[in-house]
Amino acid sequence: MDKHDFNSIEKAVSQDNVIMQFITFTVHDQEYAIEITTIREIKGWSSATPLPNTPAYMRGVINLRGAVVPILDLRCRFGLGLTHASKNNVVMIVRVADRVMGILADAVSDIINVSSDEIRPIPSIDLNDTNDTVLQGIVNTENRMVAILSLDRVFDHTIDILDGRIPEEILKTNADIADKAIDTTQ
Repeated sequence: MDKHDFNSIEKAVSQDNVIMQFITFTVHDQEYAIEITTIREIKGWSSATPLPNTPAYMRGVINLRGAVVPILDLRCRFGLGLTHASKNNVVMIVRVADRVMGILADAVSDIINVSSDEIRPIPSIDLNDTNDTVLQGIVNTENRMVAILSLDRVFDHTIDILDGRIPEEILKTNADIADKAIDTTQ
């Protein structure tokens, strides 16, 4: 290693510029990314056993080598309707908050290396919405925009549900759906 190489490494370290790896995947023609270190495995879709009294985005659970793993449908979680899952879909098994969970996506795209200073914040749009975004940032790579997901935020309510604590907004949504169903039968 010559002196020039050492100086460039030292400069990168001093600028707190960290290179991270992300795996990119698609959901409804949009590309998203999650840190590769959170992924335990990627597998093809297999039917999930539904659980009662869970939000629509909870597809159910699968048996993964003896472990019961809940599967979350990202398309539905993002308000785009249920994924019509087929053998072409993938499930990414991830670790979130000391839990192993699965994410149903359309397809895995790529592995990208991103410098921490390339990640841009989510644009602020105040629509009086109190929900936190599930996005951590946006990166422009190879002439495409990729939204980086915050798995903690994506799975926030799901982890509560699995712990037996159903968040009030889920209960309210389920009550609203039940009220509408009652109104339409009269």
